[in-house]
Amino acid sequence: MDAIISILAILAGIIGVAGSILPGLPGTPVSWVGLLILYIWGSGTNAAGDEMTLKTLIVWGIVVAVVSVVDYFVPIYFTKVTGGSKYAERGAIVGLIAGIILTPIGMILGSFLGAFLFELYYTRQGAMQALKAAVGSFLGFITGTGLKTIVAVLIMWKIIVFAF
Repeated sequence: MDAIISILAILAGIIGVAGSILPGLPGTPVSWVGLLILYIWGSGTNAAGDEMTLKTLIVWGIVVAVVSVVDYFVPIYFTKVTGGSKYAERGAIVGLIAGIILTPIGMILGSFLGAFLFELYYTRQGAMQALKAAVGSFLGFITGTGLKTIVAVLIMWKIIVFAF
């Protein structure tokens, strides 16, 4: 039974890491569920035999909540700072989804090009303004995705430590 619990937790961690990069999957919350699985079924012990504490679970839950909120606002902030509009934000999302086909380069380029083209087409402020907005949107996307990925990988490491 412990092996099944460990496998489920590791799968949640893997899905969480993938979800921190791919749109549509809730990355860090799924990773945290992996920790929760180990905690609930009591399978969470490290190599020294120490069990996972409730404090560990709560701290990582707070980190996940904060990262999820920050990930929502960071792209908006970077886009606004560089003078972009909501169209640049939407274009970045459309480009990201279209770029999934050529992952990961396609996602990065798609996000940038989508923000640029949407800003250029919908605001009609010129190529330089659209480029600035695209850079801001892109930086926001990279920052949010990077933050989620770091947290998901750290949680995955915790899952591995407590699963074996």
